[in-house]
Amino acid sequence: MSIFPLPMFEDDADPARRDAMTIEEQLEAIEPPSTLVVRFGRTKMIGEYECNRDIRAGCGSKLVVRTHRGIELATLLTTTCPNSGCPTSVSRKEMLGYIDASGGKDYPFYDRGRVLRIAEAEDMRAFEERTGDARRLAAKCRELSKFYNLEMKIVDAEMTLEAERGIVFFHSEARVDFRDLAQELGSEFRCRIDMRQVGSRDEARLVADYERCGQHCCCKSFLKVLKPVSMRSAKQQKATLDPLKISGRCGRLMCCLRYEDQTYKELKAKLPHRKTRVGTIQGPGIVVDGQILTQLVRVRLDDGRDIAVPLEELMDPDTCPAIGEVDVSAFPAADEDDRIPPAKDKAKGGKGKRSRRKRGRGGDAGGTGRSGGSAGSSSTGESTGGDSGGDSGGGKRKRRRRRKKVVRDGAGSAGGQPQAEGGQGKKKRRRRRRGKGGGDSSGPPAAQS
Repeated sequence: MSIFPLPMFEDDADPARRDAMTIEEQLEAIEPPSTLVVRFGRTKMIGEYECNRDIRAGCGSKLVVRTHRGIELATLLTTTCPNSGCPTSVSRKEMLGYIDASGGKDYPFYDRGRVLRIAEAEDMRAFEERTGDARRLAAKCRELSKFYNLEMKIVDAEMTLEAERGIVFFHSEARVDFRDLAQELGSEFRCRIDMRQVGSRDEARLVADYERCGQHCCCKSFLKVLKPVSMRSAKQQKATLDPLKISGRCGRLMCCLRYEDQTYKELKAKLPHRKTRVGTIQGPGIVVDGQILTQLVRVRLDDGRDIAVPLEELMDPDTCPAIGEVDVSAFPAADEDDRIPPAKDKAKGGKGKRSRRKRGRGGDAGGTGRSGGSAGSSSTGESTGGDSGGDSGGGKRKRRRRRKKVVRDGAGSAGGQPQAEGGQGKKKRRRRRRGKGGGDSSGPPAAQS
């Protein structure tokens, strides 16, 4: 059966009768890019290099590139021509804007080089050989560092594609004189040796893999400029300051604390400060605490109740309703709301510890007073103190004031007779020792007149 061409297909084949181009015609009309953006090296450096017009490679292709270190194998990221036809391509203006926003001059960006060709099978085999040479270089460097007694930790090593240069990354807390080490390594591997001292974050970039979030470490995947992270960001964002929970693989504060730091600053600036008087629908009160992300404020009303109020519902304390004007049955107390944790008053906590220590000393003194002396009524001014030996510091102070009053009135301890001056002095000395916690409060009763 013969096939007859239909008129509609004949019209589509004629470019003059169509309003759109085929895919083949679109690819032929695309102007190839003049520069390519690649990633190379163990530290994932970025470079934009010129290339020949006949090179047509897609994102992820392996290229042989001449960089500032030598001939290396690089990975194509994207093209810088907006008419490249790739949906992930960016313009040169967009790329430079991203670099300025990601660190500016500190961003590892290079443009002095050239893309030579697309990597072939021989180039890939040479790259595997250089990877093995880099492992042997790192092992030999560790051996020589022990021989020369150098305080340095060899992190990693790499070699260029044509073995004209070897780079050794080491970590050390102080300066290291590695001239003899580099000279011996260069003579053995017949290449130039570069020793690069790195910090803890760069060490994690080279050897770390995954973080507790389940993703690759930010420093290894996309973060190129490692800026320091302050403890203020950790205190503002985290409910705990446990080093195991806020530290990354490098042992320092996690870099992701910087991502939302500006947002936390802006939200925290909207919340009222503590001890600020505000108004609510249930009455005026004092701000006790606040939650940054949910924008909730814990307010302690004048009647002692704590309530959780959204930021947008706060009022002027002078014009807000008074306590009792609004039915509070529909408003749960802040203790019943789990969205805001209870505030921790450090000052009250410190006073509580000191008061417990005072109560401990008072209880010891009361216990020693209980062991001696005759038990009597507190109204007769007995000096035994056995009836309230385990009381708190406040009760002890009341007892002392009561004794002072009895002595001032001149009441006796047993017969109601006024005491002698000598007995009064002995009581004062005994009370002084009991206050210091060093003397024995059990003694003979005061002398009577």
